[in-house]
Amino acid sequence: MKVRFKKLVDKAVTPSYAKLGDAGLDMTAIGNRINTENNFIEYFTGIALEVPDGHVGLLFPRSSTSKTDLRLANCVGVVDSGYRGEISFRYKFPKDAFFGSLKRFQDGDRVGQLVIIPYPQIEMEESDNLSETERGDGGYGSTGN
Repeated sequence: MKVRFKKLVDKAVTPSYAKLGDAGLDMTAIGNRINTENNFIEYFTGIALEVPDGHVGLLFPRSSTSKTDLRLANCVGVVDSGYRGEISFRYKFPKDAFFGSLKRFQDGDRVGQLVIIPYPQIEMEESDNLSETERGDGGYGSTGN
């Protein structure tokens, strides 16, 4: 599948797979904005793209993020097919972190990954009854630890 993208600045890095068979395209940081009031760093990629109709782009942290003090603010980012703005990653950092010693990404680091997948169009149908299952309405923790 071909996905069109645009470099918004010259230093933007083309998203790419690190290894054959990888699901996520690595996205590279080219700059950031720090918000100490809300405890986040937003990393910019300088990349805009066209997610094909019937697909969604999902933004995930890379596993190496576990070596930092950062956590992706929205857990998984959603890039809808109609969005044409810059792809960015917003990471939260601990409120009590001393900023000078905060382990974080630098410009040129792979800051996250993009996975593009198809999704079905769902048509909701209201009903007074739902089918019975073994689990039923058991919620959080109902299947064990």
